[in-house]
Amino acid sequence: MSSAPLALTLANLLLRPGFGSRRVPDRTFDRLVATTGQADGDQRFVDDFRFLLRHWAGDENLTPVGWVSAQAHVRRHLTNRTRIRRLIAEHPAIEREPVEQPVFVVGLPRTATTLTHGVLSLSDEHRCPLLWELLTPDLDVPPGQRQKAVTAARRMVGGIDLFAPRFRDIHPLHAEGPDECTFALPHTVMPLSQARMPEYQAWHYERDFVPDYRHLKQVFQVLQYGRPRRRWVLKSPMHLENLDALRTVFPDATIVWTHRDPVAVVASFCSLVEHGMAITVRPIDLHGIGATWLELLSRSMARGLAARTSIPREALVDVPYSWLGHDPASGAPKLYESIGARWTDADATRLPDVTARRKGTRPHSYDLTRYGLTRADIESAFTDYNTLRAEVDRA
Repeated sequence: MSSAPLALTLANLLLRPGFGSRRVPDRTFDRLVATTGQADGDQRFVDDFRFLLRHWAGDENLTPVGWVSAQAHVRRHLTNRTRIRRLIAEHPAIEREPVEQPVFVVGLPRTATTLTHGVLSLSDEHRCPLLWELLTPDLDVPPGQRQKAVTAARRMVGGIDLFAPRFRDIHPLHAEGPDECTFALPHTVMPLSQARMPEYQAWHYERDFVPDYRHLKQVFQVLQYGRPRRRWVLKSPMHLENLDALRTVFPDATIVWTHRDPVAVVASFCSLVEHGMAITVRPIDLHGIGATWLELLSRSMARGLAARTSIPREALVDVPYSWLGHDPASGAPKLYESIGARWTDADATRLPDVTARRKGTRPHSYDLTRYGLTRADIESAFTDYNTLRAEVDRA
């Protein structure tokens, strides 16, 4: 990767005076807790984020921008948790809001999960959470308050585009567009794309994710309360490793599982991680990215395959990459039919809006060897999945 953009270099210089606080992460965390007003009875949630920030601070290659990003991540989750608990206390009916037959788009990252989610978002009968809503979940607030939340989301997206210009070529973000549950789930593997945290990774492996999915359901109940009820259509590749927890909280969910050759998946995703991590860590360990994410993605797939055996066949939809990646005009109606939804002429008219390449972006190129990996490494790690994928392609 080329040298850091000038804007990122200047930001790291400007933020350096406060960088020493990462040496005392617990003190920094206590200040965050004080400013976010955590309520009594939520100590487990708070302690888990203390653990995360402590180990985020421990990456010796973390940059000043990376440290500020870590604090912002933790602050956002603590703030949102406080707001959601307050709203439920003020409006107990929020927890009685039904989240019925939601659709969850899952699959390895870079398998067209975003495209699939975007196509499903076209229907007026579907409700897809927007990025700004996931970053600041709230009731139907006055226009001024809503605009403040949208502006904050735009600022986050603008910062990523400024500090990592190629990131938007790979995975563009839109403050007012549909986005994934990853932004609302308390704990996922995504912090591992911003810093090296082996202790958090090990902790993540042992975590019970049911409470996280209960929190996620509360997010959607808050976003639904007092507004027209429509079928929720949700998405995150990170759900793949926690389908058991997801289905415990959302037992009537339809799982839409996207598929693609894992050789392309791993190479593409490592490239995405590299461009994102360039904002937060210097220098970047490219082979470390390859080893870490091959382990994380193959483990996620193994857990997904294990959970798949208990999903009722009528609640599981397999979507080959060819459906939308090659011919969305014919694939989109099949996708809608598979989840029992209506595909309309209006949806067809809007389809090019979500399938066309964003103006001004460049094609994404990637190479496994850059990350110290070979095709044989990937095929060995995903043997069972490749068997399933072959069956899906034949169906």
